[in-house]
Amino acid sequence: MRKDGRMSHISVFLVDDHEAVRQGVHGLLSGEPDIEIVGACGTAAEALARIPAAHPDVAVLDVRPAGGGSVEVCREIRALDEDVGCLMLTPFAPEEALSDALLAGAAGCVRKAVHSRELVEAVRDVAAGRTLLDPEAAGRALERLRNGGPTRTARLTGRERTVLELIGEGLSNRAIADRTGLGEDVVHEVVSGLLAKLSAERRVRSPA
Repeated sequence: MRKDGRMSHISVFLVDDHEAVRQGVHGLLSGEPDIEIVGACGTAAEALARIPAAHPDVAVLDVRPAGGGSVEVCREIRALDEDVGCLMLTPFAPEEALSDALLAGAAGCVRKAVHSRELVEAVRDVAAGRTLLDPEAAGRALERLRNGGPTRTARLTGRERTVLELIGEGLSNRAIADRTGLGEDVVHEVVSGLLAKLSAERRVRSPA
Protein backbone atom coordinates (compact mmCIF):
# COMPACT_ATOMS: atom_id res chain seq x y z
CA MET A 1 0.00 0.00 0.00
CA ARG A 2 1.36 3.40 -0.94
CA LYS A 3 1.06 6.59 1.13
CA ASP A 4 -1.91 7.74 -0.99
CA GLY A 5 -3.86 4.61 0.00
CA ARG A 6 -3.43 2.94 -3.40
CA MET A 7 -2.10 -0.57 -3.74
CA SER A 8 1.25 -0.76 -5.54
CA HIS A 9 0.11 -3.85 -7.45
CA ILE A 10 -3.48 -4.93 -8.11
CA SER A 11 -4.47 -8.39 -9.32
CA VAL A 12 -7.80 -8.63 -11.15
CA PHE A 13 -9.99 -11.52 -12.33
CA LEU A 14 -12.61 -10.83 -15.05
CA VAL A 15 -15.97 -12.59 -15.45
CA ASP A 16 -18.16 -11.77 -18.46
CA ASP A 17 -19.91 -14.11 -20.87
CA HIS A 18 -19.37 -11.73 -23.81
CA GLU A 19 -15.88 -12.39 -25.13
CA ALA A 20 -15.66 -8.98 -26.81
CA VAL A 21 -16.47 -7.21 -23.52
CA ARG A 22 -14.04 -9.44 -21.63
CA GLN A 23 -11.25 -8.72 -24.10
CA GLY A 24 -12.01 -5.00 -24.07
CA VAL A 25 -11.86 -4.76 -20.28
CA HIS A 26 -8.76 -6.98 -20.27
CA GLY A 27 -7.00 -4.68 -22.72
CA LEU A 28 -8.02 -1.56 -20.80
CA LEU A 29 -6.93 -2.76 -17.36
CA SER A 30 -3.79 -4.64 -18.41
CA GLY A 31 -2.51 -1.44 -19.99
CA GLU A 32 -2.20 0.09 -16.52
CA PRO A 33 1.24 -0.34 -14.87
CA ASP A 34 -0.24 -1.19 -11.45
CA ILE A 35 -2.87 -3.71 -12.64
CA GLU A 36 -2.35 -7.35 -13.60
CA ILE A 37 -5.07 -9.62 -15.01
CA VAL A 38 -4.66 -12.99 -13.28
CA GLY A 39 -7.56 -14.75 -14.98
CA ALA A 40 -10.73 -14.41 -17.02
CA CYS A 41 -13.74 -16.58 -17.75
CA GLY A 42 -17.28 -16.44 -19.08
CA THR A 43 -19.42 -18.54 -16.74
CA ALA A 44 -20.43 -18.55 -13.09
CA ALA A 45 -19.19 -22.13 -12.65
CA GLU A 46 -15.73 -21.25 -13.98
CA ALA A 47 -15.62 -18.17 -11.76
CA LEU A 48 -16.40 -20.15 -8.62
CA ALA A 49 -13.80 -22.76 -9.52
CA ARG A 50 -10.98 -20.41 -10.51
CA ILE A 51 -11.26 -17.19 -8.50
CA PRO A 52 -10.50 -18.69 -5.06
CA ALA A 53 -7.35 -20.30 -6.47
CA ALA A 54 -6.26 -17.08 -8.22
CA HIS A 55 -6.88 -15.03 -5.03
CA PRO A 56 -7.24 -11.69 -6.86
CA ASP A 57 -7.53 -8.35 -5.11
CA VAL A 58 -10.57 -7.52 -7.27
CA ALA A 59 -13.08 -9.63 -9.19
CA VAL A 60 -14.84 -7.67 -11.95
CA LEU A 61 -18.15 -9.46 -12.52
CA ASP A 62 -20.74 -9.17 -15.25
CA VAL A 63 -24.11 -8.78 -13.54
CA ARG A 64 -25.49 -11.76 -15.49
CA PRO A 65 -22.70 -14.25 -16.36
CA ALA A 66 -23.72 -17.44 -18.13
CA GLY A 67 -24.96 -20.11 -15.74
CA GLY A 68 -25.77 -17.79 -12.84
CA GLY A 69 -25.86 -14.23 -11.57
CA SER A 70 -23.02 -12.15 -10.21
CA VAL A 71 -24.86 -11.72 -6.91
CA GLU A 72 -24.61 -15.45 -6.18
CA VAL A 73 -21.05 -15.60 -7.51
CA CYS A 74 -19.93 -12.62 -5.43
CA ARG A 75 -21.49 -13.96 -2.23
CA GLU A 76 -19.99 -17.42 -2.80
CA ILE A 77 -16.54 -15.97 -3.50
CA ARG A 78 -16.61 -13.72 -0.45
CA ALA A 79 -17.76 -16.63 1.70
CA LEU A 80 -14.57 -18.43 0.65
CA ASP A 81 -12.26 -15.40 0.67
CA GLU A 82 -13.47 -12.11 2.18
CA ASP A 83 -10.31 -10.34 0.98
CA VAL A 84 -11.55 -10.40 -2.62
CA GLY A 85 -13.32 -7.15 -3.51
CA CYS A 86 -16.13 -7.49 -6.05
CA LEU A 87 -16.96 -4.84 -8.65
CA MET A 88 -20.09 -5.49 -10.70
CA LEU A 89 -20.43 -4.50 -14.36
CA THR A 90 -24.07 -3.81 -15.17
CA PRO A 91 -26.13 -2.70 -18.18
CA PHE A 92 -28.45 -0.90 -15.75
CA ALA A 93 -28.04 2.61 -14.41
CA PRO A 94 -26.07 2.50 -11.12
CA GLU A 95 -29.21 3.38 -9.12
CA GLU A 96 -31.07 0.36 -10.55
CA ALA A 97 -28.13 -1.96 -9.86
CA LEU A 98 -27.75 -0.93 -6.21
CA SER A 99 -30.07 -3.69 -5.02
CA ASP A 100 -27.91 -6.26 -6.81
CA ALA A 101 -24.74 -4.81 -5.29
CA LEU A 102 -26.22 -4.75 -1.78
CA LEU A 103 -27.40 -8.35 -2.00
CA ALA A 104 -24.03 -9.40 -3.40
CA GLY A 105 -21.94 -7.70 -0.74
CA ALA A 106 -20.08 -6.01 -3.61
CA ALA A 107 -17.98 -2.90 -3.12
CA GLY A 108 -19.69 -1.20 -6.02
CA CYS A 109 -21.24 -1.37 -9.45
CA VAL A 110 -20.19 0.33 -12.68
CA ARG A 111 -22.25 0.68 -15.83
CA LYS A 112 -20.75 -1.09 -18.83
CA ALA A 113 -20.94 2.12 -20.84
CA VAL A 114 -18.86 3.99 -18.27
CA HIS A 115 -15.84 5.98 -19.45
CA SER A 116 -12.71 3.83 -19.40
CA ARG A 117 -10.87 5.97 -16.83
CA GLU A 118 -13.78 5.65 -14.42
CA LEU A 119 -13.59 1.85 -14.61
CA VAL A 120 -9.84 1.90 -13.96
CA GLU A 121 -10.29 4.19 -10.95
CA ALA A 122 -13.18 2.04 -9.68
CA VAL A 123 -10.90 -1.03 -9.72
CA ARG A 124 -8.23 0.88 -7.80
CA ASP A 125 -10.75 2.10 -5.23
CA VAL A 126 -12.13 -1.40 -4.62
CA ALA A 127 -8.59 -2.80 -4.32
CA ALA A 128 -7.84 -0.16 -1.68
CA GLY A 129 -10.87 -1.27 0.34
CA ARG A 130 -13.12 1.65 -0.50
CA THR A 131 -16.82 1.27 -1.29
CA LEU A 132 -18.37 2.88 -4.36
CA LEU A 133 -21.89 2.63 -2.94
CA ASP A 134 -23.36 5.98 -1.96
CA PRO A 135 -24.70 5.51 1.61
CA GLU A 136 -27.91 7.48 1.05
CA ALA A 137 -28.74 5.78 -2.25
CA ALA A 138 -27.88 2.38 -0.74
CA GLY A 139 -30.18 3.13 2.19
CA ARG A 140 -33.05 3.95 -0.17
CA ALA A 141 -32.45 0.76 -2.16
CA LEU A 142 -32.42 -1.31 1.04
CA GLU A 143 -35.67 0.31 2.17
CA ARG A 144 -37.32 -0.53 -1.17
CA LEU A 145 -36.27 -4.15 -0.73
CA ARG A 146 -37.60 -4.22 2.84
CA ASN A 147 -40.98 -2.86 1.80
CA GLY A 148 -41.33 -5.10 -1.24
CA GLY A 149 -42.31 -4.02 -4.71
CA PRO A 150 -45.61 -3.27 -6.39
CA THR A 151 -46.50 -6.95 -6.76
CA ARG A 152 -47.56 -9.53 -4.21
CA THR A 153 -44.71 -11.72 -5.44
CA ALA A 154 -42.19 -9.16 -4.24
CA ARG A 155 -43.44 -9.14 -0.61
CA LEU A 156 -40.81 -10.45 1.78
CA THR A 157 -41.23 -13.14 4.41
CA GLY A 158 -40.05 -12.62 7.97
CA ARG A 159 -36.98 -14.77 7.38
CA GLU A 160 -36.15 -12.87 4.18
CA ARG A 161 -36.39 -9.57 6.05
CA THR A 162 -34.03 -10.85 8.75
CA VAL A 163 -31.48 -12.03 6.20
CA LEU A 164 -31.84 -8.78 4.24
CA GLU A 165 -31.09 -6.69 7.34
CA LEU A 166 -27.91 -8.70 7.94
CA ILE A 167 -26.91 -8.38 4.29
CA GLY A 168 -27.33 -4.63 4.77
CA GLU A 169 -24.77 -4.87 7.59
CA GLY A 170 -22.34 -6.41 5.11
CA LEU A 171 -22.45 -9.96 6.49
CA SER A 172 -21.52 -12.95 4.34
CA ASN A 173 -23.73 -16.05 4.08
CA ARG A 174 -21.54 -17.81 6.63
CA ALA A 175 -21.73 -14.90 9.07
CA ILE A 176 -25.51 -14.71 8.64
CA ALA A 177 -25.76 -18.44 9.35
CA ASP A 178 -23.69 -17.98 12.52
CA ARG A 179 -25.79 -15.01 13.66
CA THR A 180 -29.20 -16.58 13.00
CA GLY A 181 -28.52 -20.26 13.67
CA LEU A 182 -29.73 -21.12 10.17
CA GLY A 183 -27.75 -23.52 8.02
CA GLU A 184 -25.55 -21.90 5.38
CA ASP A 185 -27.53 -23.77 2.71
CA VAL A 186 -30.75 -22.25 4.09
CA VAL A 187 -29.25 -18.76 3.96
CA HIS A 188 -28.24 -19.42 0.35
CA GLU A 189 -31.85 -20.40 -0.47
CA VAL A 190 -33.20 -17.25 1.21
CA VAL A 191 -30.81 -15.03 -0.77
CA SER A 192 -31.88 -16.82 -3.96
CA GLY A 193 -35.50 -16.10 -3.05
CA LEU A 194 -34.70 -12.42 -2.56
CA LEU A 195 -33.08 -12.34 -6.00
CA ALA A 196 -36.11 -14.01 -7.59
CA LYS A 197 -38.43 -11.41 -6.08
CA LEU A 198 -36.16 -8.59 -7.21
CA SER A 199 -36.23 -9.98 -10.75
CA ALA A 200 -40.04 -10.25 -10.63
CA GLU A 201 -40.30 -6.62 -9.52
CA ARG A 202 -38.06 -5.52 -12.39
CA ARG A 203 -40.22 -7.41 -14.90
CA VAL A 204 -43.33 -5.64 -13.60
CA ARG A 205 -41.65 -2.23 -13.81
CA SER A 206 -40.23 -2.83 -17.29
CA PRO A 207 -42.34 -1.75 -20.27
CA ALA A 208 -43.73 -4.58 -22.37
